[in-house]
Amino acid sequence: MKVVTMSQEKMFIEQYCPINDEQISFTRQQGSDFAKKVADDFNPLHNIEAKRFCVPGDLLFSVIIAKSGLHKEMSFNFSGMVNDSIALTFPNEIINDFDIVDSKNKTYLTVEASGEKTHSASLINALTKAYVNFSGHTFPDILVKLMTENNIMINPARPMVMYQCMKISLERLDITTLTLKLAKTSITIEGKRGDAWLEFDLISEGKIVGHGKKHMLLSGLREYCQDSVDGMVAQYKNSKTAYRGN
Repeated sequence: MKVVTMSQEKMFIEQYCPINDEQISFTRQQGSDFAKKVADDFNPLHNIEAKRFCVPGDLLFSVIIAKSGLHKEMSFNFSGMVNDSIALTFPNEIINDFDIVDSKNKTYLTVEASGEKTHSASLINALTKAYVNFSGHTFPDILVKLMTENNIMINPARPMVMYQCMKISLERLDITTLTLKLAKTSITIEGKRGDAWLEFDLISEGKIVGHGKKHMLLSGLREYCQDSVDGMVAQYKNSKTAYRGN
């Protein structure tokens, strides 16, 4: 397997947690700051005071590629919510696949990787910022449109949207700039559950250099109600406004 040489630039994610430790845990402050300042994500599960506080899945993704490198082909499959009391073992290298586990060997995330690999901080930082910014705007920017088109909505009293998995495929690794553009959305509905897929293109200097797909599980689905959706969006935007006003 070919490995591209690492640049001297520092990994962006190191502003939010140490990536060189054998085991890594995240404080509520770190998780919340990453969600709000990097992803622009105001999901209440990432609030410091949240009873069911959850470390953003995008933070885990960012640590993995910063620590073990970025492969041309990677998939990230989530199987558990991580809170601030859990320390996880992250790999320094991924050969085919790796389970991210806690001290009791419980798996929270499985990573699969293949193809050429790079430790280029420029590319990894660019991908981190582009993907996390896209992912953080899933609600309301993308999901509301998807729910409207399919005449469904999540439960406004308990809005549950779970990050299931993400796959990424890069044609080249000799790039240092990267942007992301939504390409296609789709949803499969079964009763009160829905599987939503967000497909995207990765673009460098005006050319498509890769593709990706994010899969989310929507639960508690019901018939679409504009007033309820407007209420969820307003509450979300109010949280963002209140945070920025502090």
